[in-house]
Amino acid sequence: MICPRKTLAVVLSLSLVASVAALQQAAPLQDDSRARIRTTVELVVVPVTVKDAQGRLVGDIRLDEFRIFEDGVEQKVALFSVEPFPLSAVILLDDGLKLKTAEQIQSTMRTIAGGFGALDEVAIGRFDILFEQVSDFTADPDKVFDQLKRIELARTFPGQAGGPMTANPRVNTAQAPDLQGAKNRATQVLSDTLNKNIDDAIYAAGQMLRARPREHRKIIFLISDGQNSRYNTNSFADTVRLLLTADISVYAINVGEGALSPLNNVLAKYARATGGDVFSANSRGELERLYSLVTEEARNQYTLGYVPQDTDRRADYHTVEVRVKRGGLILLAREGYYAVPRP
Repeated sequence: MICPRKTLAVVLSLSLVASVAALQQAAPLQDDSRARIRTTVELVVVPVTVKDAQGRLVGDIRLDEFRIFEDGVEQKVALFSVEPFPLSAVILLDDGLKLKTAEQIQSTMRTIAGGFGALDEVAIGRFDILFEQVSDFTADPDKVFDQLKRIELARTFPGQAGGPMTANPRVNTAQAPDLQGAKNRATQVLSDTLNKNIDDAIYAAGQMLRARPREHRKIIFLISDGQNSRYNTNSFADTVRLLLTADISVYAINVGEGALSPLNNVLAKYARATGGDVFSANSRGELERLYSLVTEEARNQYTLGYVPQDTDRRADYHTVEVRVKRGGLILLAREGYYAVPRP
């Protein structure tokens, strides 16, 4: 049975898209990069999460309490919504965790599906050195549950007996590639204890999400210890550029060693840059609580829109800052956006 509130959310989400389209009629898009913040029509849309000091969502902020700045110049809010959105999500699982942490996640993984509803669509990916797409997008919670139930993460850490980097290594369920052509680099990679490419995995998940429906919030739901190799093909900067131009936010749960410094690793950097959030968990109970918290936070955001004034429209990147007049609150919003080039 579909929840009436969720049905209303989709109707209002579509209405919001229609409102955006109305604001854009004077200057239609020159390309179909649907998820980019659309500066060819001079409308910038910024999702914002507001929390109190205890981390609880605050849902009663009025339009006149918000202030928004681009490149340090205050802008007039032209679009405002407080309605929840359905989600397009890639659940991205770290496949190179230490055994104890992997087993802990394994025991809770089925409950991840409980945070998604019938109006959401979910795909699953996993990674260590390489990224593997486990499943395509589906709006069927039972299929999501079934896919998560089949995933086995409980493997030892690289270099330990039976782990993915032993004498007969396995990378994302496939035989490891022949490394003879890049011997020096491969030797470093195989000996590197941070033998996971988080940047590449997030980039691949972003590629999956970039063409998903405009009326959905697009998120990467990442569970990892934040240990990142030096040998990613895609840089942090290039990956953030993809995420921002496709309106994708990263929500991460730090586990294992990552939970010891959750605000200082690469997961936190991606969350801050994209307007997502980062959490940490050291127990099964904390993991299960956070699974539903992440999806609740991602779908329940304020939506602010403005037409940029008095900023350099020739610039490729523009900073964005959102403030609220009410004190004692925490605001989460993307730090900026990349402009769509004019023809």
